[in-house]
Amino acid sequence: MALAFTTSHIEDTRSLFRQTKGLADRAMAQASDEQLLRALGEEENSIAILVKHMAGNMRSRWTDFLTTDGEKPDRDRDREFVEPAATRAALLDDWERGWAALFGTLEGLSDADLTRTVRIRGEAHSVMQAINRAYGHCAYHVGQIVLLAKHYAGENWQTLTIPRKKSAEFNRRVAAGEASQR
Repeated sequence: MALAFTTSHIEDTRSLFRQTKGLADRAMAQASDEQLLRALGEEENSIAILVKHMAGNMRSRWTDFLTTDGEKPDRDRDREFVEPAATRAALLDDWERGWAALFGTLEGLSDADLTRTVRIRGEAHSVMQAINRAYGHCAYHVGQIVLLAKHYAGENWQTLTIPRKKSAEFNRRVAAGEASQR
């Protein structure tokens, strides 16, 4: 994704979330259906569990973002960590619904909203704080998804960013205008 210069926090946030979602999408595409459901240990999360949790979190946080608490009464966070969707299609449907809630809300926000107050579990946050909190949470779990997918792919892994030992070539391509910096 090409870097678009901006001084808008909201615009940059939208771009960062899209980029981060893209990393997870491309990582999950490299995992088999069975690998999506596999956990490394009994107390570890599978990719499917991480997706279920993230989707539940995004739907709760971003639905009626400005007017209701980000922890919705119908959310059962503990259930997000058990019994993931049984199929890739169902899992990805849940994933996309979570992201749709996030992007739908972000599209309706402007930088003028950043100082407004929202609540998460009753605690007051500025819109900017809530966005930054959500991005940190998202990036943390997407990193886990990428790590698991890369582990399962092994030598078949196709890098999502600059390949190892290719930084100089990438920098040359950026300088020549042939590659994106982001």
